[in-house]
Amino acid sequence: MIRNLNQLNFSGFGTVAPERKDQSGSSETRQRLESSQEHAPIYHAEADTWLYGVGGMTVLSVSTDGTDFQDFYLDKTVCIRKGVYFYIAPFRQISACADYDAALAPQELSACRPQDLLIRHNLQVTQLYTFFYQEKEQGFFFSGEQHPMLELTYVDQGSLHSVADGVDLPLSKGDMVIYGADQWHMQYADIGVAPRFVTISFDLEGSDLAPLLNRKISPPQAAVTLLQQMLREQEHMDAYSTDIIISQLNILLLILLRSDGAPAEKLKASNSLHSDNEIIRRAQQVISTHIREKLTVPTVAARVNVSPSYLTALFHKKLQISPGEYIRRMKLQESKQMIRENSMNFTQIAEALQYSTVHHFSRQFKEKFGITPSEYAKSVR
Repeated sequence: MIRNLNQLNFSGFGTVAPERKDQSGSSETRQRLESSQEHAPIYHAEADTWLYGVGGMTVLSVSTDGTDFQDFYLDKTVCIRKGVYFYIAPFRQISACADYDAALAPQELSACRPQDLLIRHNLQVTQLYTFFYQEKEQGFFFSGEQHPMLELTYVDQGSLHSVADGVDLPLSKGDMVIYGADQWHMQYADIGVAPRFVTISFDLEGSDLAPLLNRKISPPQAAVTLLQQMLREQEHMDAYSTDIIISQLNILLLILLRSDGAPAEKLKASNSLHSDNEIIRRAQQVISTHIREKLTVPTVAARVNVSPSYLTALFHKKLQISPGEYIRRMKLQESKQMIRENSMNFTQIAEALQYSTVHHFSRQFKEKFGITPSEYAKSVR
């Protein structure tokens, strides 16, 4: 970043002449320095060296060790202290020049290609796809998905289980998780818990979010405040709201990266745990893909090449649920989607989901959701 040229900022490299008058000596002794976007000679000040810009937009880069340079906009006359390394560079133009005056000419050491002096994003949200405030029913159960976008979830009320790559990460009120691109994930709530949470899906360029992915994050208050402002902005959308929300999300992510050194619960696994997690992930995907087929624990276990007993033990250990109960919840969740689509009657839905009878389906639906399929249909149509 180009710094403002003033006495305080430049004190480590020399002095800045007062702008009210030229105190740098006679113009007859001045010599010319030139550089381009491709070639900028680096000099070593053999004596105190007066330097003045000669029109155009010129940047002065200075260093005390010849390695770590700082950039200043050369809009004032300066006296570079003896021993300082420096070069000039054009800013938004092809070439640059400046005059100098010194008892000893600066020594030309080498040349460099000036760095890009424009201020650019290290991290930038490029697309915002979804921004939802989710109010779920008790025992909510989402069967899972994967997509090329990043996704952020923040728990506003209640609690939520976040499952990614076969690992269950319990989230409480105020916790956050971010899923990576193409990372398969699912979410569910415990029986009796009706969570409320925010989900945002987006694309990103620049900085890598890998340090934040698939871990429980306790965001600092500044990040939570930004999220609340984003929700308020969404309630009163106008021509500028989308840009404001994207900008606030950008800052929120930067705050999370900056505070990443704070303690956080991060998922770590040995090779054996990675293997177990992969089995769970594959089993969940098999169930999700074939949910309208007749599914049993043995058939799912066979598709992931483990025994039914081992799969059952893994589900209990990782997800605190049996694979049979997982399948049942998935089928009931799918039935709600089918009811909302309104393309089948209840008998057809029961048959499509491989229930023995429509009465069996209706009984399980009411046990899970507390209302009958007919009552649910009326509430969503």
